[in-house]
Amino acid sequence: MNKNETQNEMPIISQEELESLKQGLPQVPWIDNNFELINNQGVWIPESFLARILLIQRHFLARDSDLIITGIQKTGTTWLKSLLYTIVNRAIYPINQNPLLKNHPQELVYNLESDIYGEAFAYPRPQHLVELPSPRLLSTHLPYTSLPESIRTSNCRLLYICRNPLDTLTSLFHFAMSYLKNTNSKELLRFEDLFDDFCAGRTIHGPFFEHVITYWKMSLEYPEKVLFLKYEDLKDDPKHYLKRVAEFIGMPFTPFEESQSVIDQIIEFCSFGNMKELEVNKSGVINKFFEKKSFFRKGEVGEWRNYFTPPMVEKITKLMEEKLEGTGLSFKLVP
Repeated sequence: MNKNETQNEMPIISQEELESLKQGLPQVPWIDNNFELINNQGVWIPESFLARILLIQRHFLARDSDLIITGIQKTGTTWLKSLLYTIVNRAIYPINQNPLLKNHPQELVYNLESDIYGEAFAYPRPQHLVELPSPRLLSTHLPYTSLPESIRTSNCRLLYICRNPLDTLTSLFHFAMSYLKNTNSKELLRFEDLFDDFCAGRTIHGPFFEHVITYWKMSLEYPEKVLFLKYEDLKDDPKHYLKRVAEFIGMPFTPFEESQSVIDQIIEFCSFGNMKELEVNKSGVINKFFEKKSFFRKGEVGEWRNYFTPPMVEKITKLMEEKLEGTGLSFKLVP
């Protein structure tokens, strides 16, 4: 434990400082007319997240042993949380005693923006971070350039997951509809409007392509620091990628575990179908507004074909080609 972690009294972000910082920053309505995105450091974030992100950047102290899941919204972070939690704790909890049977994955792998620094004008629960045993399992949707210095300079490890942009947008559309329903909003969300915003880079923690490409480049430059995963690859060959995850975090599966089908058990337990049918994931909400069941809707590859018109496909395909040119990164759009 870093000795500075014991400091419970941290500066708060005052309303005056926030208002000063917001002056001149671009703001646009998003999802509904009462939801504002603000562009800070070239990244679009909910206006209410500005204070939280400043607190994270100023005060979060990473441990070398931290394991942090990263990725833009609706790219498979919830699934990766269940997999990582089960891999890390497999020697402690047999499958039939896994805490995921009674807790949503979002409740076991804490998100920095929503769970740890979830209040806008206070420093919430610093002791909670301190009390978490190592390795701490955390998550963030922040782009690499917005991460606090302690994450970028420590030996903590980042597990980044991405998903093809068409399915990401489709999943985001349904998630946003769930948000509107649970906030009793009267606004109607049009897929076409969300599509236009997405292509223009106006999405939470976006632009999307810059978010993905930066982590991709970091994974190539520092493979011991950043593990880059694709949702579609995990679906195609989960056993191979679970082994990669376990090796990356320094907890590889032993030959005995493989002979006992431990990997297969984890894959089945954490499968989308099984997680969706667990009672704990069928009712209740996360962070006041998001239904637990909305995190387990379909999880399919290629569902975008039910929502994208041919002109939309043409536009986003061209954009994808322009953004990814020369990076060596590509996406699978169909199963």
